[in-house]
Amino acid sequence: MGHHVAILMATRNGDRFLQQQLETIAYQDGSTLDLWISDDGSADRTPRILGRLEKSWERGEVHVQDGPQGGFAENFRSLIVSTGSEADYFAFSDQDDIWEEGKLAAALSWLTAQDPARPSLFCTRTRLIDESGETIGYSPLFRREPCFRNAMVQSIAGGNTMVMNRAAFTVVQAASRRAAFVSHDWWCYQVVTGIGGTVHYSATPGLGYRQHGANLVGDNSTWRARYDRVRRIAAGRFRNWNTINIKALEAIADMLTDDAREVLSNFKQAREGTVGNRLAALRRSGAHRQRAVEQTMLYLACAMGKL
Repeated sequence: MGHHVAILMATRNGDRFLQQQLETIAYQDGSTLDLWISDDGSADRTPRILGRLEKSWERGEVHVQDGPQGGFAENFRSLIVSTGSEADYFAFSDQDDIWEEGKLAAALSWLTAQDPARPSLFCTRTRLIDESGETIGYSPLFRREPCFRNAMVQSIAGGNTMVMNRAAFTVVQAASRRAAFVSHDWWCYQVVTGIGGTVHYSATPGLGYRQHGANLVGDNSTWRARYDRVRRIAAGRFRNWNTINIKALEAIADMLTDDAREVLSNFKQAREGTVGNRLAALRRSGAHRQRAVEQTMLYLACAMGKL
């Protein structure tokens, strides 16, 4: 196909599965693949694996840098803001997944059909795998159209599934220089939809998302995961995330569409004042989650003052 893709990978103590992840990336069809890797102070064999990679990688260039050691979100942000690639397309990668054969080909098939001047982002559902690589389930299947009103309160796809065109990455990079974020996947979804770009969510899983004890973010499809979300709402964690997101979006307000700024304004009002005023503002904002039960939880959080 001849496409030029930059893959941004954040690592930290990932030697157990890193080599397999790299092999599944190397098996992707056609494109020139540059690897931009930020290692966040690994104390295992990860630096040695990356050292060998720099000498052996034949699909493109390899750039390895030291991470900021401020958590996974800051590690990915450091990659986003420092990447100087001239690639046409940009993807994220974790250190321990298994990319499905044709993962990049599916993303590029959609992206190349879009206007290159319009920020566009492709993402997918994931196949959940255990430590040995066996399938144990799938992430939730979302059916509602991706949009900023959804992105305001929900991230629908892992960053490890995301591939974007240069127009999208340029905007995400500029936005990330202005503000920190909760997670790079949620932030990319918010930025691309907030500026009037387009997001395509594919129901076909693009990778095996490994579930293990070291996961910072894991499966969110089980009843236990749903209970954990209720617990996080009650504890104020969801409100804290929203506070960070609002601050970040305010920092790029000039980049947002008029409609996105109105959604943001109403959502802010949904966190203040009386219960009635909060609920009315949330309704005006149009902010919504993908599933009815979670939409009910969203309004419950608003009523409790936990939005």
